[in-house]
Amino acid sequence: MRVVFAGTPEPALPALEAVAASAHELVGVVTRPDAPSGRGRRLAASPVGARAEELGVPVLKPEHPRDLDFQDQLRSLAPDCCPVVAYGALLPQSVLDIPTYGWVNLHFSVLPAWRGAAPVQRALMAGDEVTGATTFRIVRELDAGPTYGLMTERIRSGDTAGSLLHRLAEGGAGLLIATLDGIEDGSLEARPQPADGVSLAPKITVEDARVDWTEPAMVVERRIRACTPAPGAWTTFEGERVKLGPLTTADGALPPGELVVGKNAVAVGTGSAALKLGLVKAFGKKEMPAADWARGVRIEPGARFV
Repeated sequence: MRVVFAGTPEPALPALEAVAASAHELVGVVTRPDAPSGRGRRLAASPVGARAEELGVPVLKPEHPRDLDFQDQLRSLAPDCCPVVAYGALLPQSVLDIPTYGWVNLHFSVLPAWRGAAPVQRALMAGDEVTGATTFRIVRELDAGPTYGLMTERIRSGDTAGSLLHRLAEGGAGLLIATLDGIEDGSLEARPQPADGVSLAPKITVEDARVDWTEPAMVVERRIRACTPAPGAWTTFEGERVKLGPLTTADGALPPGELVVGKNAVAVGTGSAALKLGLVKAFGKKEMPAADWARGVRIEPGARFV
């Protein structure tokens, strides 16, 4: 099939590589426009856009898919199917109708669970034991289209959103190619999603990433892993924002947010058990082990995160 791949961030790269290496003909790539990056805030192509240029594939970067010039360019590429991984923009019906077999999305959950922008983070926050990836045909309703195939992945005790998404992106690339193969040879038929079991996964906001130390230790620990590496879980210390890496269990209990410095370790209280801090990044500082951070700020008895 002639395919046009759509995607933007780094987790979409394994699927792009798989499509480029497959028997299907990659005739174009759609990605988000170049955006400011780095300290100099210079415009830079998205990870998918940069890799597509290296592959010598035509790259389309519409401000919005409803732009008529973009739609004309897409029609000129005459795609049979458009595989999508984390593109980042809603597609109008006029665009959905262009490829013969529609747009096939690789979504990082077992649909209908966790429809939306942050399925991996929400699964971790909820304490799910298993997640996965699903391929489905895109329709106007958010992540509600009929499905082609799925894979499952057990969530490990130390998983962050970053580590889990990496595994899903690698495994999901193979699922996407198998889906395209099945569409082409007619062996796959899209099936409606179940009406039961729908859950939503809205984008993680900065406020979602703020730690509430009155919550049980298990909930605090899940929130921090779900927000690692982005947007980064945070709290405040003496009025300044502090970002936190994943925590581990500690002995005993402390009042919520209270800090106790031991030998090469810093414990913090929650609504249940105490937890041990891992990496800490104070405002304007480099990320460092919690013990080094504590020595620098000279934590006094009774000091706490808020």
